[in-house]
Amino acid sequence: MGATIVVGGFFGDEGKGKIVSYLSFKDKPNIVVRAGVGTNAGHTVVVKDITYKIRQIPTGFVSEDSRLLIGPGVLVDPDIFHKEVSETDVENRIGLDEQCAIITKEHISLDQSSPHTAKKIGSTGTGCGPCNAERAIRKVKIAKEIPSLKEYFTDVPLEVNTALDQGGKVLIEGTQGTFLSLYHGTYPFVTSKDITAAAVCSDIGLGPTRVNAVIVVFKAFVTRVGSGYLENELSEEEAKKRGWFEVATVTGRKRRSAPFNIKLAKRATMLNGATQAAITKLDIVFPECKGVKSFNKLSSTASDFIKNIEKEIGIPVTLIGVGPEVEEIIDRRREFS
Repeated sequence: MGATIVVGGFFGDEGKGKIVSYLSFKDKPNIVVRAGVGTNAGHTVVVKDITYKIRQIPTGFVSEDSRLLIGPGVLVDPDIFHKEVSETDVENRIGLDEQCAIITKEHISLDQSSPHTAKKIGSTGTGCGPCNAERAIRKVKIAKEIPSLKEYFTDVPLEVNTALDQGGKVLIEGTQGTFLSLYHGTYPFVTSKDITAAAVCSDIGLGPTRVNAVIVVFKAFVTRVGSGYLENELSEEEAKKRGWFEVATVTGRKRRSAPFNIKLAKRATMLNGATQAAITKLDIVFPECKGVKSFNKLSSTASDFIKNIEKEIGIPVTLIGVGPEVEEIIDRRREFS
């Protein structure tokens, strides 16, 4: 029992949505709570051949018995919130904290028109940066000022801590990736706040002593959207040749790609105090592993790849993604419990 945090280990796009949805589906947590920035983070979930692209609500909606929450540190765009709540049919089990800051059309316009954020930094243009800036100078609107959100208001820190007091399971979903952190990333090409595991706790009002596990998610190769340095970056032609070419969930922009970076993985493990790692899209780098059910059925090259990562980062790789569906996961958690 207790709280589990899921965070990204590279530059976002690591497959956190898949990992959170799998853990929600498999473990049936009492609460799945969204932390992180806001609608600038897109999480993709594939359930029975239906693809959901989620930007606001927790991807743990796949667990029909879980309470879904959005922490007070998360930015909320009311239009996107209402749209996703309706599309996933979670009206009766989702809540958001009335302290959430509200993204307005003015924030979006400023984000998209600013030469600095739109062109130099490569912002997603969702208004998150200007909204967080306005929150920092204490001028932003918060959720309790928005009538259309009133029916969803709840005290998220109280709900989360009460669930833990009663022996329940809480799954916490972070956003972006470690090296997009305002403090620990490749500044200035970063997001508008810290998004490491410590910040995730603050976003939902949870003390760090209440966390049982921190799972850092890495993709089997590295991708990055927008500007900023990417070590060993491949050409678009080479990325397509390898099957690594992707487009971003939120903006549809091309993702730049590079081979797995052990140096970054080791630092992300340290910065997040990670206790476990997850590797997604192993089947993209090693196609022969698509749909494999157990670790000992992986090809020797794929298993050696995982073992080397474990050796370098010093924690076990407990979850391995071998396909896009929620349940296409090799779950090794019992091996290390």
